Amino acid sequence: MVFPRTTIGGLSVPRLIIGTNWLMGWSHTSKAQDNFIKEHQTRERIADVLEVFFNAGIDTILGGRPDVARFTEGVAEAEQRSGVKAIWMGTPTLDLDGTPEAADANARMLDAYRAAGCRICMPHQATTDALLDRRTRTIRDIAPILAAIREREMIPGLSTHMPEAPIYADETGIDVETYIQIYNAAGFLMQIEVDWVHRSIWKRQKPVITIKPLAAGRLHPLVGLAFNWSTIRDQDMVCVGCMTPAEAGEVIELSLSLLEGRAANVELQSTRSKASVTEG
Repeated sequence: MVFPRTTIGGLSVPRLIIGTNWLMGWSHTSKAQDNFIKEHQTRERIADVLEVFFNAGIDTILGGRPDVARFTEGVAEAEQRSGVKAIWMGTPTLDLDGTPEAADANARMLDAYRAAGCRICMPHQATTDALLDRRTRTIRDIAPILAAIREREMIPGLSTHMPEAPIYADETGIDVETYIQIYNAAGFLMQIEVDWVHRSIWKRQKPVITIKPLAAGRLHPLVGLAFNWSTIRDQDMVCVGCMTPAEAGEVIELSLSLLEGRAANVELQSTRSKASVTEG
């Protein structure tokens, strides 16, 4: 089966998006874990993970940075191995000081993302959420940023950790084609209850990218993926990060099995305590 796809601003993307926290070193666990990821994930190992996704028709990456060589080189190597051209969703952090110097720096940042091949550009939550105004139900000063993204022929979206951002984006009609929403069965990093976010996702005018479906490793993959895939719309996406090629393969197979309504063809862990339930 070809992995199901949806569209963002007319661009075809798979419904399973490749996350980068476990490639770049953002574990949401500890500094020691972050350091381990950064030391482990060489260009070659990043390419190994991406190649598994690319070969399964999952060609879209969320996150990463154009100034991190092991990331950009890993993407290029995976593209060469697989013959697949990646779609990159960039999340730049922009300077909000409002000075001419800040404006110049932001222009250079967006130019760098465009030059690196960014197709969908979503200001990072450090930018988006700093502009969110609950009193006026607006995202202040975001329009010029989105216009600058359009001028560079990138598709604008919003990277956010706040549940209000997609709502205010729709209410005010700002120029975005997708939005990120933290969404997982554990409520990890979610600022309001899961059922409120679930209802919000179903009301959105544009496709939603759900992130942290496994709660940064706190949920079993079957549990986390089953929850997300069964409670979002057909146009929405799930973004999952993996650290190894085998993990990527498991995530792909589990996702396909859930979407197809069948048992997953993955090898279970084997321990002595499970001997009594092991079947031939």
